[in-house]
Amino acid sequence: MSATMKAVVAEAIGTALLLAAVVGSGIMAERLAGGNAAIALLANALATGGALMALIVTFGPISGAHFNPVVTLAFASRGELGYRAAAAYIAAQVAGAVVGVWLAHLMFGLPILQASARARGSFGEWVGEFVATFGLLGLVLSGSRRGPAAVPYAVAAYIVGAYWFTSSTSFANPTVTFARSLTDTFAGIQPGHVPGFILAELAGGATATVLFGWLLNRADGV
Repeated sequence: MSATMKAVVAEAIGTALLLAAVVGSGIMAERLAGGNAAIALLANALATGGALMALIVTFGPISGAHFNPVVTLAFASRGELGYRAAAAYIAAQVAGAVVGVWLAHLMFGLPILQASARARGSFGEWVGEFVATFGLLGLVLSGSRRGPAAVPYAVAAYIVGAYWFTSSTSFANPTVTFARSLTDTFAGIQPGHVPGFILAELAGGATATVLFGWLLNRADGV
């Protein structure tokens, strides 16, 4: 099996486990929190951050542990990943994310096929997604160049924080957003509200790619 194929498989498995962690911890948190939304969100955030850190450490040496089309497109635009490989990465991320949601449903005895009824369609939440994705991409782009060993821990810390400081609770990932429309649980988002989130995420990612490309440009003597 080629290195590219191994990387694509790693992206699929890693994204599946990430969504299983996001959705599964949301289900567990809601069941155990006794109606306290703050406790449920805290538990969901900590579980997601912990799982994300472990997954980046595990799959980073194989695929770079993108698990996110915005990250993949950023590296492709910088010439660090071929566009054919990027397309394969994104397809694997989407497929893995859907499987991860279904796996969470299976673990908790829920119907596998669902559609979320959870409203997340406000302008403020779109701004939150822009901010969350901008910060995540800035961290990844800067960290991958200046301190790659710290990236798993920094990304996990950022996501835990962004769950709380953004109005959207920081999806920051188009694939995660789409997959979370397939679960009518704590982590869900109405399918009709997915396009607004994804547009905000793409805008945040593109802005970060351009801005941090300039900030990190060594030709300027930085």
